[in-house]
Amino acid sequence: MASLRRALLSTVPRILSTNPTSSAATPQSLHRPILSSFSRFYSSNQITQTLDIDLSTEESRRRLHNRLLYRSKQRGYLELDLVLGKWVEDHIQSMDESGIKSLVHVLDLENPDLWNWLTGQEQPPEAVNVNPVFVAVREKVAKNLEKSAPETRATIGQSWVRGWDDVKKGRDSPIAGNQ
Repeated sequence: MASLRRALLSTVPRILSTNPTSSAATPQSLHRPILSSFSRFYSSNQITQTLDIDLSTEESRRRLHNRLLYRSKQRGYLELDLVLGKWVEDHIQSMDESGIKSLVHVLDLENPDLWNWLTGQEQPPEAVNVNPVFVAVREKVAKNLEKSAPETRATIGQSWVRGWDDVKKGRDSPIAGNQ
């Protein structure tokens, strides 16, 4: 969805600024920028080819690492901030260009979907499932989940939604809800 949002934000102003009465603006020329913008975001081969990653100088490498570290720690989804931020902090120095492209692809995924895929609540799509960064982060999350008690986790394929009093089933427990 984030990629779709970016595509819409980049193409809508171009459409609105095009003068439909000019002879240069034919119906084909109006549609061509839109299609190329969308195809760039939905083809996994196109994504990795269009990324410009400059690791030639130490300064450009440092800037890229800082940008990716910030993106992984400031997603706005606390669980992913902690999991992704720590993983990227531990591994970004040893990543090559293909690893960084894989990381950018993971960082472009939507938070709820990524969290459900990492915790095993849903099956990820094949394009995500073959990403080496996603696989490594998912293995780390799975290893950490193995340490916790089974009753504190969602079963595979189920949502991970619990109230604070779901376990309390005594005489003083509420009849319904978190009362």
